[in-house]
Amino acid sequence: MINDLQFALNTMLEAAPTKNLARTADDLSKRYRAGHAQDQRVFLHSRDDVIAYAAYRLPATFAAIHAALLEIRARRPDWQPRTLLDVGAGPGTAMWAAATIWPELERITLLERDQHMLAFGKELAQHAQSSAVRWATWQRTDLTQAWECTQRDLVIGAYMLGELPLATHAHFIDQLWSCTADTLLIVEPGTPRGFSLVRGVREQLLASAASTLAPCPHDQACPMPANDWCHFAQRVNRSKLHRTTKGATLSYEDEKFSYAAMARTNGLPISGRVIRHPQKHGGHMRLELCTPEGLKERVVTRSDREAYHDAQDLRWGSALPNSMR
Repeated sequence: MINDLQFALNTMLEAAPTKNLARTADDLSKRYRAGHAQDQRVFLHSRDDVIAYAAYRLPATFAAIHAALLEIRARRPDWQPRTLLDVGAGPGTAMWAAATIWPELERITLLERDQHMLAFGKELAQHAQSSAVRWATWQRTDLTQAWECTQRDLVIGAYMLGELPLATHAHFIDQLWSCTADTLLIVEPGTPRGFSLVRGVREQLLASAASTLAPCPHDQACPMPANDWCHFAQRVNRSKLHRTTKGATLSYEDEKFSYAAMARTNGLPISGRVIRHPQKHGGHMRLELCTPEGLKERVVTRSDREAYHDAQDLRWGSALPNSMR
């Protein structure tokens, strides 16, 4: 499905001259910086803007959402969602990511306010191999106004909470939770503000008896101090078109994101999660962890063969393996 999405995106972008894409993407970036907005979508004025936005941002947001969904699957390996609600869907990025992990999805509903984004997302979906993606239901919905939904197994709100007035967040999250039959995923940029929004969602839903699937290995209060924030990074390989659109030279970029996956059912327990890049030294590794007992630093030495071997595969965001409990 990842290659499926890349093919679909490239097919859609072929009709737009590369120079026009790069110029429009640069203009979008300037509007974004000048307006100090939390999401570039507020500056989308036309179909050309949407196409440039998709070329500029879709690969990175897909990578972040996909990474978060993989952590949900790791905690609930036997769970198979059949229905999905993608709220503030943009071009349907979360839908594509979910269908990659759970190809058995049967029914997908997407809520999006921008008519150009909605039209682009519908066209993009027609190139999918997944029938659920092709036949997904798109609804033009302004989330700042009254809206309704029916319960779905999986509900995703990605890169959209920051667009809504802060005063509306508590009611909005309550409504998202009421739409959630099983699991709700919230993803925001990996910034102090993005993390603050995600932490607020988690606190609110824990008070409503939800369980944390990821990233937290517990349902305790977040131990992160006020001067720090919990976030992760996902590396994205840039295609030639992606590099041209962004005016970039590197063949990759790292998308930083914060997220919370909350569920009505407990997942498999984990004893900790790596919250920084592991520091590798001669004969030992130093890990910064979030655990049920709070933030901890752990040093794994070569003398503990099994743990040291398993630690070599750990990365920023990994759950601790059983050998290191």
